[in-house]
Amino acid sequence: MKRSFLALALIAALPFAASAADGISYNYVQGGYVATNTDSGDADGWGLDGSAALSPNFHLFGGYANQDLKDFDADFDQWRLGVGYNHEISRNMDLLTRVAYEKFDAGNGLDADGYSVEAGVRGAMTPMLEGYALAGYEDGDEFDGDFYGRLGAQVKFNPNWGVAADVKLVSGDTQWFVGPRLTW
Repeated sequence: MKRSFLALALIAALPFAASAADGISYNYVQGGYVATNTDSGDADGWGLDGSAALSPNFHLFGGYANQDLKDFDADFDQWRLGVGYNHEISRNMDLLTRVAYEKFDAGNGLDADGYSVEAGVRGAMTPMLEGYALAGYEDGDEFDGDFYGRLGAQVKFNPNWGVAADVKLVSGDTQWFVGPRLTW
């Protein structure tokens, strides 16, 4: 009976046995400059993002951005909250999948709720440089679903501090971020 219980416990733990690849942490907070360039106008402002590991393979992530529309006297907020799964596929690279709730709010009843799913890889190319490439899909109650690509990188100054950058490419829309990141 004890052997059966031990074997069952080991089998149940197998999916959680792998951890994040060397040099990659899913515990960070970052803030900085955000911008959106669209066919109908441009916006820029500031944003905060973060992630916290729940286990070696699961993490929560979220973000907030506030941007001013260049050609209008208006601003909008974007929120994102989700859960991710990372699985080590090599010593320095993870397979990464994420699902998130998305919120866009421009005030005056102009808001939209939606979701996004994305998958790709995240890896440490050197001890001082990591990056990721993700393919995603987003859909919502006030906008049609669309596929997108997301690329990002971080240059590390030391194990805790670095500069991160991210660009999301959607048809007719480019969103990007750059700013300092604190990792623990």
